[in-house]
Amino acid sequence: MPEFEVVSAHLQPAPGRTTGARAQGRTADGARIAIALVAASSGIATDALLNLKRSSAPVAAARQLAMYVAHVGLGLSQADVARVFQRDRTTVAHACRRIEDLRDGTSFDRRVSLLEACARWAVED
Repeated sequence: MPEFEVVSAHLQPAPGRTTGARAQGRTADGARIAIALVAASSGIATDALLNLKRSSAPVAAARQLAMYVAHVGLGLSQADVARVFQRDRTTVAHACRRIEDLRDGTSFDRRVSLLEACARWAVED
């Protein structure tokens, strides 16, 4: 799956912060899983979710959902999620608030719950 290799390249410790290779690997793996699940469920390429340029509304919404699944569903820190997506932590916080607001809709809530469950299952030890 070469399209996922770009995620590992994005994952760098914050300046002055040391992160063990094992923890960093789990973060990258979790992010890859969230990205792959959202990409597959939305029909949007993983490269589009990781693109640094402004995107169309559907791509931006899918990116926000992937950030949410990584942070809320898998428990990755907002800072780690931001590092993988090469965004600011406040962008991840905004994405999480937006997805939480959208979860008021029953069908969207079911979709997010399924994505979270699949992501948690994929990272089980």
